[in-house]
Amino acid sequence: MTGRVFTKLFFSFVLVLSISTATLDFTLRRIMEHSLPGQVHIVRRDLLLASLFAMAIAIVLSAFLAHRAASRLNRIVTFASLIAAGDFSARIQEGNLDEISDVAHALDATAARVEATFRVLESRQRELAALLDSMQEAVIAVDAAGRIAWSNSVMQGIVPAAERQGQALVHALRDPEVLSCVEAALTRGELSSGKAISVAPGRTFDINAAPTPGGGAVAVLHDVTEIARAEKMRRDFIANVSHELRTPLTSISGYVETLLESPYDLPGPTREFLGIILKNATRMNRLTEDLLALASVESGDYKVKARPLAASTLVRDAVHALAGMVMDLDVTLELASATNSLVLADEDALTQVFGNLIENAVKYGKEGKHVLVGARDSEDSVEFFVRDFGPGISSEHLGRIFERFYRVDKARSRESGGTGLGLAIAKHIVLAHGGTIRVESELGSGATFLFTLPLAPTLQSEESVENRA
Repeated sequence: MTGRVFTKLFFSFVLVLSISTATLDFTLRRIMEHSLPGQVHIVRRDLLLASLFAMAIAIVLSAFLAHRAASRLNRIVTFASLIAAGDFSARIQEGNLDEISDVAHALDATAARVEATFRVLESRQRELAALLDSMQEAVIAVDAAGRIAWSNSVMQGIVPAAERQGQALVHALRDPEVLSCVEAALTRGELSSGKAISVAPGRTFDINAAPTPGGGAVAVLHDVTEIARAEKMRRDFIANVSHELRTPLTSISGYVETLLESPYDLPGPTREFLGIILKNATRMNRLTEDLLALASVESGDYKVKARPLAASTLVRDAVHALAGMVMDLDVTLELASATNSLVLADEDALTQVFGNLIENAVKYGKEGKHVLVGARDSEDSVEFFVRDFGPGISSEHLGRIFERFYRVDKARSRESGGTGLGLAIAKHIVLAHGGTIRVESELGSGATFLFTLPLAPTLQSEESVENRA
């Protein structure tokens, strides 16, 4: 570039000089035409020599000035190349001569500000890297094309291939759950979570992936291997203990019932004590059944046998099947409006969900005298509800109502013989269907338990489903 500038400047000077010389020559010729004839050749010779000498001086001077200007511009070009290459310490260091000097000073000031900003960014990046490396969680970031942009030391310890930046994430991490969460963050720009079991042998991770402002995504993997192992041990222990308790409790109940039904007259206190034994054995037996049911639905092996069923059929069958539960409690079980939309549901599992929710509504809302059960269409699902008109639930309990063994009113629960597991079982069954469950309540206005089930993928009539069943 500077060579072209030099050439242009040089020839510009030569052109100006040539025009000036031609003008001077024309003027002198006009003068010589009016001079003495004998002196014309002398004047012409002197004029030619003077012109050649002046042109030589002008050419040398123009070459020097053009070379100097080109050299100054060359320093600016070199400076720009160094900045583009990442050397922000480069400077032009031009004196105070002309407008080119002003441009050079402005570029030097800009480079100084860029260098200072870059140093600050480098410092913050090192701090962020140190912070992320000190985390116990594994962190990996990808760009918009799904290539690894960065990973912390924990991730590199788990997956050594994550250290190679620029390669596709799928080549470093083969776990489908991690790839699915990152893909959701990249394509849909939404937070996603999951559980990975094949990132490292024998280890389980909770995954949280989120989009980043640059169009990429970052995934955080939290090691929950010990938690998962402890949870499995807890479920296995509860299942084993409950299974072992079932046989002796059944024997106790059977023998007590036999004694109570014997033809021999038993003393009053004896019959009373046997009744207490039977009542508590029945309660213990129910607790073991609920513990076994909870262990089953919480296990990773629990699967529902879902098929298309009409929501109205599920609600109607549940009300008819559970009507006997409220017969002696002065509570009316009412069938509210129910949509005929088809949902994917396991009929036996849903009967247990309705049973637990209706039993809970009757137990804690019997002051309202009636319970409503119904279903209505939602966006891509059907929402079922069980509503009571009792005293309601205060807001501090709503977030924990579906926890195992959690009781809003412990005294009433002991009096009614509840196990505290019914709502937890219902929650896990609904989640296994791909639905959601929640509660809405205000003190003095009763409580409404709502759960959703996904719509069946094919639109079939209720009659065809019933006939096929």
